[in-house]
Amino acid sequence: MTSQTSVNPDQTPAFASDSPRRYVVAVRALCEFTAKVGDLDLRFTPSPTAQEGIAGHRTVASRRGADYQAELSLTGDYRELTVRGRADGYDAARNQLEEVKTYRGELDVMPDNHRQLHWAQVKVYGWLLCQRLQLEDVTLALVYFNIVSEQETLIREHFSAATLQQFFEQQCTIFLGWARQELAHTQALHATLTTLKFPHPAFRTGQRALAESVYKAASTGCCLMAQAPTGIGKTVGTLFPLLKAAPGQQLDRIFFLTAKTPGRRLALDALQVINRSAPELRLRVLELVARDKTCEYPDKACNGDSCPLANGFYDRLPAARSAALQSPWLDQASVREAALLHQVCPYYLSQELARWADVVIADYNYYFDLSALLFGLGQLNQWRVAVLVDEAHNMVERTRQMYSASLDQSQLKALIPTAPEPVKKALQRLDRQWNALHKAQLAAYQAYPAAPDKFINSLNLCISTLGDHFNEHPQAVDGTLQGFYLEAIGFARIAELFDEHFIFDISRREAGGKRVLSRLSLRNVVPARFIRPRLTAARSSVLFSATLSPRHYYADLLGLPANTAWIDVESPFHHDQLDVRIISRISTRFTHRQASLAPIVELLAEQFEARPGNYLAFFSSFDYLQQVAELMARTHPHITLWQQARGMGEADRHAFLERFTLS
Repeated sequence: MTSQTSVNPDQTPAFASDSPRRYVVAVRALCEFTAKVGDLDLRFTPSPTAQEGIAGHRTVASRRGADYQAELSLTGDYRELTVRGRADGYDAARNQLEEVKTYRGELDVMPDNHRQLHWAQVKVYGWLLCQRLQLEDVTLALVYFNIVSEQETLIREHFSAATLQQFFEQQCTIFLGWARQELAHTQALHATLTTLKFPHPAFRTGQRALAESVYKAASTGCCLMAQAPTGIGKTVGTLFPLLKAAPGQQLDRIFFLTAKTPGRRLALDALQVINRSAPELRLRVLELVARDKTCEYPDKACNGDSCPLANGFYDRLPAARSAALQSPWLDQASVREAALLHQVCPYYLSQELARWADVVIADYNYYFDLSALLFGLGQLNQWRVAVLVDEAHNMVERTRQMYSASLDQSQLKALIPTAPEPVKKALQRLDRQWNALHKAQLAAYQAYPAAPDKFINSLNLCISTLGDHFNEHPQAVDGTLQGFYLEAIGFARIAELFDEHFIFDISRREAGGKRVLSRLSLRNVVPARFIRPRLTAARSSVLFSATLSPRHYYADLLGLPANTAWIDVESPFHHDQLDVRIISRISTRFTHRQASLAPIVELLAEQFEARPGNYLAFFSSFDYLQQVAELMARTHPHITLWQQARGMGEADRHAFLERFTLS
C-alpha cells in the first residue's frame, strides 16, 4: 500500500470565536437575496456563456477612454456585514460607474425584475465607490451589450451619495437577520464537528488509511487520487474526514459529486449514518436532482404566464427558503414538500438552497459543466470548498461528453416545412451550409482536424433569428423548435472552445432516393484544460474509485496538478473469497441465442438450488433477459424473479436495487 504520512482526522483544532464574527457577502449575492421579486422567467435566456460575457466586457472596456478603470474592487461594511465585489468599470473623467450586462435577443423584452436586479447591483457598487473616493454624487450606467450585434445600450441615472448610502443600508438591513442566522449556524456546526466521532465502532481495514489521506489533502490544500477497493466503506471514509477538517480549514462547503443516481443514494445513506451517530449535528445536506426529474409541469414553459410555480416565485421564495431550512435534511422529497407547500418550483428552490447547504450531493455536471451551478456559486462567493468525486473512473468519459456536442440534420429537415417566417429562411440557409459540408465526403464517417467555420457562422445567425422569434412570441412555445434552438446554442458554445484537443466529425447516411443526411459532432478528447481549473479552485479535490489505474492516464486527461497525492489502498478481501467459474459450452452469440435459453435457465436453477441466496444475472439485451425470465418462470416457478424493465424511472430503479439485500 502506498500512503501518505499518518494524520488522525479525530485530532482537529477547536473552532475559535472569541470575538464577534463578520459575514462576508458578494454584491451580487446580496442583491439576489434582497432585490429579486416577481416571476421566475426563463424567456430571456439562454444567457451568454462565461466566455461570451468576458469577451463582451473586454469589448466595452476597449471602447472607453484612458481614464477608464475596469474591474474595480470595492468593499464596505455595515454592522456585522462586509460587502465586496468588483464593479465592471469607472470613468473618472465623467464620474460614471458602469455595470455591464451581456445578452442575446431583444432588450425590450427583458423582464422588469431582471432590470430591477441590475439597478440594485449598480446602486450598491455606487455607494461603495462614493465611500471609497469621498464622492458627493455619481452617474450610474447600465450598459447592455448584445453579443451578436456588439451594440451597446446605455441607461444612465445620476444619484447623490446620500441616496445610494440609504439604498445600501436598506439592502444590508434586509439581509442582516439572515446573515446572523448563518453565522450562528456555522459557529454551532463547527463546534459540533470538532467533537464528531467516527460513526462506527472501528474503521474497516483500509478505511482509516483512506480517511487519513483525505484529511491530509484537506489540511494541506492539495488534490488526492485514491484507489480503494469496493467494500471498505469509501463513502463514509471520505466524507467523515472532510467534516472533521471543516472547522480547522474553514471550509464553507463540501460537494459530493457522483456519476449516477446510486452514488447519490450511497452518499445520503452515509450522511444519515453520521447524523444518527451525532444527534446534535445540524448538518445541512442538500440533494440536487436534474430538472427533468423534478419538474411538476413538464408541459409548461418556465415563466409566470405558463407555470403556476413560476408565477410569483421570487415573492414566495423567502418563506419557502426559511421553511425548507428548518430541517437540515434536504433530499429530493423534503425539498419538493417545502416547495409545493409554498407553491414554488422544487427544482429552482433546490438551486437557491445550494447557497445555504453545508454538504451538496449532485451529479458531476453541477461542478464540472461549462455553466455549472456549484462552481459558479463557489467563485461568486469565494467559498473554500472541498470536492469529492465518487467513482472517478467515470470522469474522463463524462467530462468529454460535457464538452462535446452534436447536431442531427433530420431534426432540422423536420422543422423547415412548418417553421414560421423568417425562421424558415434561416433554417433553409443553415440546411444549405449543412449539405455543403457532407457533399464531398464519400465515407460514411470521417473526422476532421478543424471546426466548420462557415457552418458555425450560419448556425449563429440561425440562433439569433430563433432567439428573436421566441422573444417576440413568448406564448407560442414549440417544443421541437425550442429543443433544436437549445441544441444549436450548445453546439455553437462548444465550437468556441475547439482546439487541438477536439475533433470534428461527420457521419452521413442515405435517407431514401438520392437524399443524404448527416450528423455533425464536436468531440472533446482531452478535457484537462476545462477540468483542471475547477479542481484547483477548490481547497481540496479528492477523486476516488476502486479502479484508477493506470494512474497517469487519469491524471493527464483530467489535468490534475503535478503535486497530486496518491494512495492505493490494499484490498481487505482474501483471494479465496472470490469464486470465478467460466462456462464455455454455452454460446450466447445472437445466432445461437434460442438454443442457449434452456441451458442458461438450468445453470441458474442449479446454482440457486445448491446455494440459495440472492443472485444478479446480466444479459446483453432486454429481449434476451425477457426470454430467459419467461422460460425460468415456467420451468422453475418456485424461484422468485425480479426483472429490470425498459425505461425504468429513477424510483423504480431504486426499488429494484433495494430488493437485493442480505436479508
